[in-house]
Amino acid sequence: MTLATNTSQERVTRTESAPAALVKYTLDGSHTHLGFAVRHMMIANVRGEFTSVSGEVSYDPQHPEATRVEVSVDPASINTREEKRDAHLRSADFFDVEKYPKIAFSATRTRRRGDNLEVTGNLTIRDTTREVTLTVDEVTPEHTDPWGNRRIGASARTKIKRSDFGMRWNAALEAGGVLVGDDITLEIEAELIRQ
Repeated sequence: MTLATNTSQERVTRTESAPAALVKYTLDGSHTHLGFAVRHMMIANVRGEFTSVSGEVSYDPQHPEATRVEVSVDPASINTREEKRDAHLRSADFFDVEKYPKIAFSATRTRRRGDNLEVTGNLTIRDTTREVTLTVDEVTPEHTDPWGNRRIGASARTKIKRSDFGMRWNAALEAGGVLVGDDITLEIEAELIRQ
């Protein structure tokens, strides 16, 4: 009886410590959306996106805790559908894209949280790095596209404060409050191609 129990425990230990069969995927930039929303004049959210996003994800659905993520974003690709606003966002008041031409995210750990995954990592903007946690709502099963590529998708979101990354520019409003909110909601819709 004792021998059977020990053998069972050993099996469980070996299973839990078995190496994950990670599969490498690259982000399909033309089918990936990195959007954001920020409060304008304390009234409504203004939305925008970064149109140049690249990166790699290593993932095994049986062992999601082993997930690895490396993402790079070109801040000069910001688009809020208003040219003057985009030029201001590229300036030293905000992203200062000439001095800081890259935004980067590198995952450090992943864990299950109910039906979701939480991917925690280091987000670097303007050479300032902060730890953030992305809530991944969904990772789709692999599908084959018409050209034989194996693809997966994922949806994720998080919130950050722009002031944490040195973006403190603002203007006070006569009625009270400020022109640009500090809280930024990030939303990601990623499509990835198996390598």
